[in-house]
Amino acid sequence: MTFDEKAKDWDNNPANVERASVLAGEIRKFINPTPDMNAFEYGCGTGLLCYFLKDYFKSMTLADTSIEMLNILKHKISHDNITNFNPVLFDLTKEDYPEESDKFNVLYTSMTLHHIPDVNDLINRFNKMLLLGGYLCIADLVTEDGRFHYHLDNFTGHKGFSKEEMENYLQNNGFETIKYKIAIEIEKIFDNNEIKKYPVFLIIARKISN
Repeated sequence: MTFDEKAKDWDNNPANVERASVLAGEIRKFINPTPDMNAFEYGCGTGLLCYFLKDYFKSMTLADTSIEMLNILKHKISHDNITNFNPVLFDLTKEDYPEESDKFNVLYTSMTLHHIPDVNDLINRFNKMLLLGGYLCIADLVTEDGRFHYHLDNFTGHKGFSKEEMENYLQNNGFETIKYKIAIEIEKIFDNNEIKKYPVFLIIARKISN
């Protein structure tokens, strides 16, 4: 099932809502955003994570490659009369964000990187979008047994990431890691009723060079 197909039911899954709430709380607590900051989320989906952060940033650009996820988000923005969200259909793996755009204070992404073939290149593009001293927040799977996407026959992404692996990506692209923690676990129930929990890390880094 594609993300376009998942869109209409995404917000109805309590686990998705809980994960967004927990991660937003951790980001907010550590960064302590001020009302003049602007943020960018890559892989925003229906905007769950941004919803929990919307009162803490001046403006928030929400990018995704799924038109249906963004349609759900746009409906929510209209319904709730949110004025500081800017949803965009954009694939950062194929092109840099426009150079003439303002740079961001904070860039975050949740459960997206394990779908990206060239993580190093993407983090390099993140660097170009951030102000010097800006924060990059990444939440994703800790290295897993390969069964997290057992239901997808054609999954070609990563089987999570180790702490060392993520720190190397960040260091190689002008970032200094300042926080790492296991923020939440995702529970999977397999066909034989086996229950397994997959930890999700949150790593926060500061841009120290271009």
